[in-house]
Amino acid sequence: MSELIEKMNQALGLELRAMNMYAHYAAYVTGLNRLQLEPLFQREASESMMHAATVRNAIVKHDGECVTERNSKPILHTVNTTEMLEQALQTEVLASEAYGELMQLIETIGDRELYDSIEQIYLTELRSVEEMRLLLI
Repeated sequence: MSELIEKMNQALGLELRAMNMYAHYAAYVTGLNRLQLEPLFQREASESMMHAATVRNAIVKHDGECVTERNSKPILHTVNTTEMLEQALQTEVLASEAYGELMQLIETIGDRELYDSIEQIYLTELRSVEEMRLLLI
């Protein structure tokens, strides 16, 4: 398997994990925090699904085989919103790092269309990192 396909599969696995984590946290967030965080977690889960579709299509385009299992990092079950946001921040940092590395690989092969798509995901991940960081202040 090429390094490009491996890196795209790493990103795909992270997105599959993020979908599960955010859907889980959306279900378990309670109290006044629920008003703000449940919709945020639902949006993040949906965003991860769209990112996964983009990466999956790119893997197919480059004749690779997509992973079907999520990243193996355990998802912490908690009802503590601070812990949820800390887990979300860690997840977004991992994703942004993976997409940053992926962009470097794509640049070497000259696939401008894929680069632009991944760059948009990367920028979205960076915005999510900042949003989670601000929520934890």
